[in-house]
Amino acid sequence: MAEGHRLDPADWDGFGAAFHDLLDRCLARMQAARDHPWIPPPEGFAGTVALDDAARPVEALFADLAAILPHGTGNTHPRFFGWVHGAGLPQAAAAELVAATMNVNLGGRLQAATEVERAVIDWTARVAGLPQTAFGILTTGTSQATIHALSAARRRAFPRVRAEGIRDLPPVTVYHAEGAHNCIAKALEVMGHGAQAARPIPLDGAGRMDMAALAATVARDRADGCHPLAVVGTAGSVNLGLYDDFEALAAFAETEALWLHADAAFGFWSLLAEAPWRDLARGIARADSIAADFHKWIGVPYDAGICLVAEGADLKAAFAARPDYLRAGSGLAGGDVWFTDYGIELSRGFRALKVWTAIRGCGRQALGAAISDNCRQAALMGQLVEASPKLRLAHPVVSNLVCFEPLGAEADRVAAALQMSGEAVFSTTLVAGVSCLRAALVNHRTTTGDVRAAIAAVEAALT
Repeated sequence: MAEGHRLDPADWDGFGAAFHDLLDRCLARMQAARDHPWIPPPEGFAGTVALDDAARPVEALFADLAAILPHGTGNTHPRFFGWVHGAGLPQAAAAELVAATMNVNLGGRLQAATEVERAVIDWTARVAGLPQTAFGILTTGTSQATIHALSAARRRAFPRVRAEGIRDLPPVTVYHAEGAHNCIAKALEVMGHGAQAARPIPLDGAGRMDMAALAATVARDRADGCHPLAVVGTAGSVNLGLYDDFEALAAFAETEALWLHADAAFGFWSLLAEAPWRDLARGIARADSIAADFHKWIGVPYDAGICLVAEGADLKAAFAARPDYLRAGSGLAGGDVWFTDYGIELSRGFRALKVWTAIRGCGRQALGAAISDNCRQAALMGQLVEASPKLRLAHPVVSNLVCFEPLGAEADRVAAALQMSGEAVFSTTLVAGVSCLRAALVNHRTTTGDVRAAIAAVEAALT
């Protein structure tokens, strides 16, 4: 092809026809999600997608895409309960097409995408109940958001850290409940403090961080010359869906001059639910920062998370650094917000559009109703487990997670058998040292019938 046209389709009409055919396949698959459980890639699939140096005709290329389409993780299916994988929304899939067509860099500049991301941040901050000074940034997920939040906490505690580094700092410590997500320790590793800077605190009888143990650990660390930096409250623990007492943590953090961070990857969205679930995260509005995922419980396609900071200036102070070629100007170089000032990335995709579309297309009420449905379904699953002589509930159901032991069988074997049969996807975990099946209900397509069928399938696998 001639200069200036080398990479675009030679035949736009033919490309459009193939594109529409592929789009129809995608729409049909989303509409019939119930008919598409997880299936592993066929033998030899790696060779099928291996790259050589040749270009493929459009028809062959789109046939390749259609061949990849069926072999995801199956998390669009209503009986996918593994890990905490969101189901995706058709509305947001449309937004992905628009975002790819626009192909903007949302690191900065004067563009509509900036206002869309600001709208998402503002809406989420209102859900949290944060003050008007709050600001944030969309991230790949809670793991990245945690690095952002703890970096802001560190910059506030040590104003010279960006210039001077951490070598001369006292040992920094961060406190979290036992069973909290390992993204906290990972963040501290990346920040140079090491995983040992994370201090797990035992739970009390209600499954929350034990406040007396927290106070004792902080006091001991201060006496040992450490600098207690932050306490991390969990909204929806990764194993059991437990919530810390954010009111108590906020009061403690104020007394001890600690930053309060909320690890709320999926549990944040219980704020949209009906009572009693919306009260699980009461007090989260008092947090200095919050990390949450859009791609879990409100169905936004991967990946999309957020870091919110109550004083947005703290986040900007931790990351803003404009070289000459990015200095503020007029025209396209204008804009009063450049998101590169609020995070580690300069090159950023328009992930905010799919989040905005999910919120705009579904509305707060419907999103909250779907979350409430999942919590009711989890409660039902817990009741079915307790009623079964073949199963043992490992912990009372608090929100949308259910862990239970298949009696007389290995949980890993049962989970794999159900996954391969397409009947249901559970993941596995350890609860008090016992291997259990784990169900996380975050799929808006799930029904009570799916819950009953999944538990019946588990029982049948034990015969």
